[in-house]
Amino acid sequence: MILLRKLLILGFAACLFASCTTGPINSNTASVQPTPSPSPSPSPQRSHAATVRVTLPLLDALLTDEKFVSRLKTNLKLSDEQIDSLRRVSSEEITRLRESNAEDVESNGGDPRARAEEQLRSILGEEKAKELASLVTEYWAKGDTGGAAGDTGLEMLPGPNAVPTDTRVVVNIPAFRMDLFQDGTLVKSYKIGIGYPDFPLPQGLRKAETIIFNPTWTPPDSPWVAEMKNVTPGETVKPGDKNNPLGPIKIPIGLPSLIHGGKAPSKLGKFASHGCVGLTSNQIKDFALLLSKASDTEVSDTTITSYLQNKEETQTIKLNQEIPVELRYETIVIEDGKLHIYKDVYVQDTNTEENLRSVLDAHGVKFDELSEQQRTEILNALTAMSANPQKAASASASPSPDASPEKRTTRRKQPPKNQNEIVIDLSGLAQKGYPAPVNFDTGTGSGKGTRG
Repeated sequence: MILLRKLLILGFAACLFASCTTGPINSNTASVQPTPSPSPSPSPQRSHAATVRVTLPLLDALLTDEKFVSRLKTNLKLSDEQIDSLRRVSSEEITRLRESNAEDVESNGGDPRARAEEQLRSILGEEKAKELASLVTEYWAKGDTGGAAGDTGLEMLPGPNAVPTDTRVVVNIPAFRMDLFQDGTLVKSYKIGIGYPDFPLPQGLRKAETIIFNPTWTPPDSPWVAEMKNVTPGETVKPGDKNNPLGPIKIPIGLPSLIHGGKAPSKLGKFASHGCVGLTSNQIKDFALLLSKASDTEVSDTTITSYLQNKEETQTIKLNQEIPVELRYETIVIEDGKLHIYKDVYVQDTNTEENLRSVLDAHGVKFDELSEQQRTEILNALTAMSANPQKAASASASPSPDASPEKRTTRRKQPPKNQNEIVIDLSGLAQKGYPAPVNFDTGTGSGKGTRG
């Protein structure tokens, strides 16, 4: 069990550093230019989009990157002593996660971002802590510590719940869902595992350029890796090795993240990865084939099968077109005529009335024009799916002038602990919004699962 827990921590480094060995990005590759989807109203501010904040495990991984450390010294003017202190507290957090089992989310002790902020303030002071968090967020959003991968010319689609009209992948983190669109048509949907709160999946626009079969893994030179009995920093962990967390296929989408296989079906729809999009091995094989077709790259199912049968040989396919990958954090979604409110899994405080109104407005529905019963039901759902129920309740206005806070409180019912979604049917949303899953692959093997 102890070894298993240590391997879980290794998985995060796999997501952080596996992309480094895929070769340079070809800046001359023709990009797929996104076409903004039509909006029924002017695009509201993306207040529903969360801002990523640093966690100590994320910082621990970045501190092994010399370019990142160099920027701490040149941009933030941090001293060697301050950097050593950051290494110490981040390493201590990794040790704590090992001892408490990183997969046991409930035992991780509150919001990991708040815990990191407190430590950073104590070491650097208020202003420097903010500057460090901003630098980490920049690295995290661009997906490349050198910055080059962020200069793609691609953009996130405007407005909430935006529907692609081009070819791209859309991942909605709190919905545990990944969609592949081709020329504006939703081809297939996948149920996914997402990063633990201490190892969050990043948010922003990335791109897929290559598919790597039978990937190797090179562990970074980090203190916690040095403690591993079966892994040595700098060594090459072979494809298929039990210590290689990447599964049979990985698709780099910019440092620090991958889309990769190797997950058990029971891990889908849950916290299951360390900064990556997690799929089962069957799912990643299916997705790799469809992604190839979407990028006009000729790769047959027979070819993929032959690659995977020769487990000791790594094969890389360069896509003929780079595919944009949107990593969204939308907890309020109009989907196929219904309002879906997802649990705020990363404690971003996105389930607010302000964000709700923004989403409804974008789909031509006014919150104030809904019935009192509908408003009350929706506000209660926002509170139930909030990471901070009291904060969400205080941020929400009364559903009607004559409905007191006490009246609303008595109507609230907390959902089951494992419930991640509340769906509300609103007649004014008929045939509006983001599409429902298509050929939903839940990882059960059929590829035609139902929502769940």
